[in-house]
Amino acid sequence: MPMSGLRIKGLGEEIATLANLPWDKPLEGWPEDEVLTSMRGISRHVVRLIRSNPSKSNSQIFAVKETVPEFANREYSLLRDLNQKTAPCVEPVAVIEGRVDSEGNELPSALVTKYLPYSLPYRVILSGAVTPTEILNMANALALLLVRLHLLGFWWGDCSLSNTLFRRDANDFAAYLVDAETGEFQKTLSNGQREHDLELAQFNVAAELEDLALAGVLSKEINPVRAADGVIRRYRRLWKMLKEPQILDASDRQAVERAMRSLQDLGFAVEEVEVTTAGDKGSIKFQPKLVAARYHANRLAELMGLQAEELQAKRLLASYDRYKAREFAPATPHAVVVKQWLADVFKRVVNQVPEELKGRVEPAQLFHEVLENRWYLGEKLGRDVGLDFATADYIEKVLPYRMDSGVVIKK
Repeated sequence: MPMSGLRIKGLGEEIATLANLPWDKPLEGWPEDEVLTSMRGISRHVVRLIRSNPSKSNSQIFAVKETVPEFANREYSLLRDLNQKTAPCVEPVAVIEGRVDSEGNELPSALVTKYLPYSLPYRVILSGAVTPTEILNMANALALLLVRLHLLGFWWGDCSLSNTLFRRDANDFAAYLVDAETGEFQKTLSNGQREHDLELAQFNVAAELEDLALAGVLSKEINPVRAADGVIRRYRRLWKMLKEPQILDASDRQAVERAMRSLQDLGFAVEEVEVTTAGDKGSIKFQPKLVAARYHANRLAELMGLQAEELQAKRLLASYDRYKAREFAPATPHAVVVKQWLADVFKRVVNQVPEELKGRVEPAQLFHEVLENRWYLGEKLGRDVGLDFATADYIEKVLPYRMDSGVVIKK
């Protein structure tokens, strides 16, 4: 039963569920099932992952963090603003205040966020067999996350692997901010503020990986300092391409289009650009003015209504484009092709997953991995094995050992 004086501020249908949770007990004493415990990262606060209905393994998962009222309300507001700006971050649900235990003692306030499906903290990912390439991919994902936040005028103040969740994105990772406690919005970030964020990121990532190395978890091939430096190098390359002008050959009619496409390949749509003639008139200056992330993901959503990470979307769109070129006349409307591609290709793969294995890998990632499996089998056998064979082989030999969702699947 809800306690007298308990205050819950939030949005959505989840509020009714939250009111029935045991807010009169300290969070560290709440029960937590083993699957969720293994998916929880490290935090300076007491944090628990809970199900809205503990008896149902597929019910909504929330992350609950105890903190002081000022920090809880501030972070709730920041996360709401970040979500409204489509930043890659967790979604806030509510702030809980006025908690007291059964003896009338005051308990900390709490911030509740939705758990990000198919995401994992870095320690879980790095606890398995990890290659230097995967470390590089995580560094690239963290750098891209920081670039996207800085483009929005958001200073993080505590960029680290611990404050990030990672989702698989084709052969790479996508990174999401999970802790905004120290962040703040500015109209425009100064170079000094950006550099401060980079210094913090470099120090934090190196220290976190060094801890794993000392614990014997990290491969000896991976140098923590070099990995942290990789985050900074990737950030600077991305920022330069997105913010600094490019000098192009004025006689090359395709130069501007190629410059636009190079940014699109990075996952950014160029919404406004300035092109001016350089001083010698033999060259032109290409200056992006306004860029938006998730170019391929947004195109996929508009075209097909499918939600995916950026590189997953790029893979799906490439499959679609090849199918369209092979099966249809150039003038065929997209609506016609999309309907057929979904039926003949995408759903043909995802619908083969048996009921007991559904939910282990999100559909877009599963489709990508089936295509990878098709290529691998083709190389091994010296011939194209076809989509159905590759799908069946993946479902039998790969999918049973994957579980990125947090859903408990009974065997």
